[in-house]
Amino acid sequence: MRICIVGAGAIGGWLGAKLMQAGAEVTLIARGAHLAAIQTHGVTIVYGDGRREVVRPTLATDDMTVAGPHDMVIVTVKAHSLTKLVAPMRALYGPDTAVVFAQNGIPWWYFFRHGGPYEGRRIEAVDPGGVIAAHTEIERVIGCVVYPAAIIEQPGVIRHIEGNRFTLGEPDGSRSERTRRLSQLLAAAGLRAPVKTDIRNEIWLKLWGNLSLNPISALTRATLDRIIADRGTHTLAATMMAEAQQVAEALGVRFLVSIEQRLQMAAEIGAHKTSMLQDIEAKRPTEIDALLGAVVELADLTGVPAPTIRAIYAVTSLLDRVNCGS
Repeated sequence: MRICIVGAGAIGGWLGAKLMQAGAEVTLIARGAHLAAIQTHGVTIVYGDGRREVVRPTLATDDMTVAGPHDMVIVTVKAHSLTKLVAPMRALYGPDTAVVFAQNGIPWWYFFRHGGPYEGRRIEAVDPGGVIAAHTEIERVIGCVVYPAAIIEQPGVIRHIEGNRFTLGEPDGSRSERTRRLSQLLAAAGLRAPVKTDIRNEIWLKLWGNLSLNPISALTRATLDRIIADRGTHTLAATMMAEAQQVAEALGVRFLVSIEQRLQMAAEIGAHKTSMLQDIEAKRPTEIDALLGAVVELADLTGVPAPTIRAIYAVTSLLDRVNCGS
């Protein structure tokens, strides 16, 4: 299988390396010093026990026209980067190319093949102006919920923090041959890749923690363990999660764990800086619209008040803009 990873940063680079080890022919789309290091030395993966692995992709480039069509494209850039990439990404598509969107938060395709009263509705927070939908046939889309954590330690060197699960699912809930094949390939790479018929439930389970803990970490500069151990921020996170649960359940989503169980899952990661905190420290744009802006939009749609989510979205959005100088 020829696979292209669009956005071979921390998660994308690590995933690409694992797929290469499983025998896939992998192209990495990256940029800058990170790309230059991969082209020269390959991708170095560093694990918690000190092990280091070096793998070399079939091709590493920043030019998608050079890469050409692939069997599958896995997109691991952050959600706010998609609008600028979807047009050039078409150079990677053949007639049957599947595209796995592996972003945090509410995905742009959420209501496509959803069924019910909101079928086909566009979520402005994650697809402003409908740019992504205009360049991406829904028939290509595979949903993916990403659980691992990793960081770029230096250009070309990725440190794996924890986790190995990539949950997959078709937007229409079917069990397709292409998701089965991808799941098997990921399993061969030593990863967990369950295929779910209720991928939106999985999206909300991951988002439940992200929409609360990520902005709190950005505002406080605290790691996950401290946020959850502190009585005030623990209560704030739980309140945001309860409001989000009202929104999600109004859309037919089911939560199979409790708020406290979900917080405990995050606590077990330990003294980890969330991706949003890392972005704030690096003065990069955050995923605030995919994690909270979209939830506010869905709260408006379903008539759920969600006052705490709205307040945290307002202050974190301003932090994002000020931090990036806009």
